[in-house]
Amino acid sequence: MAPIRVAVLAFEGVSLFQLSVPALAFGVVNGPPDFPAYEVRYCALTPGRVTSDQGLVIEVPDGLWAMYDADIIVVPAWSDPEIPAPAELIEALRQAHDRGTMIVGLCLGAFVLGDAGLLDGREATTHWVARDVFAQRFPHTLFRPDVLYVADENIVTSAGTVAAIDCCLQLVRERHGSDAANRMARQLVTPPHRQGGQAQYIERPVPQIPSENRLPGVLEWAREHLAEPLSVDMLAEVAKMSRRTFTRRFRETTGTTVIKWVNAERVARAQQLLETTEMPIECIASEVGFGTPLSLRQQFSAQLGTSPSDYRRSFCNTKRASQQALSADVGEDHAALEMG
Repeated sequence: MAPIRVAVLAFEGVSLFQLSVPALAFGVVNGPPDFPAYEVRYCALTPGRVTSDQGLVIEVPDGLWAMYDADIIVVPAWSDPEIPAPAELIEALRQAHDRGTMIVGLCLGAFVLGDAGLLDGREATTHWVARDVFAQRFPHTLFRPDVLYVADENIVTSAGTVAAIDCCLQLVRERHGSDAANRMARQLVTPPHRQGGQAQYIERPVPQIPSENRLPGVLEWAREHLAEPLSVDMLAEVAKMSRRTFTRRFRETTGTTVIKWVNAERVARAQQLLETTEMPIECIASEVGFGTPLSLRQQFSAQLGTSPSDYRRSFCNTKRASQQALSADVGEDHAALEMG
């Protein structure tokens, strides 16, 4: 099967971190051996050297022509949201959009998509520090300041810097399922899905992330017992802590409450079962600990914005399309061998 082609835009002052995120999240760098094949290329208005925000000089081999046959185009955080994107770049993005290419604006990269008119009438987000400027510049955009990322058809935008990882992992999840996204998240040592939106980070210091060793074995134990009733008292007993100490350490470690964490883990497990089995939704609800299909549907809607049935249907369609593409590639290879 041909690799999925990703074109990442580079420019003067580009975020070195966000420039590297696609290659990391899509498994091009240090990915699991059986990870889906991605090919990441870097392009610029003019091929050659550009200087990143860290002062590192980068050699960019391709011009904007790399966008022409790309399956995904990624625009990292624009260096100055007050400066409109160049006309040549805007035209290249518009043409890619007309071809149906997925276009991703990471952080302030959303401003470039807005300059190209790709956000009119669509939901979009960007870093919270630029929310007022964004809302003024693009009044026809349905601005979502409360999320880490948002997809509206083939246009995807993400919030502040590290949300670029969340966004790219979501692209992996949509194309290849939660198992692939979770494996990549483990490889990157990052949560496969962070709860909440960027509002929790506005004008607050970034907290230190303590080690899960403060809750030795508790999270792993809970994941293995999702089908059972998991209360704060039960988990505190497993941790051999008082309820008060356990509650404090749990929030310090995970950044959320026990109930929200457990529900997120149950939804993730339900996603896996919907993708990999034909179990009835009623059985899945019981298997992951929600008890009733209604509770499962409510949590799916709250966390993923869809229903279990629609999720399964969407994943099956994606999987079927991938299999068809693979069959087509194999057929072409056989034809080429016969001609040869």
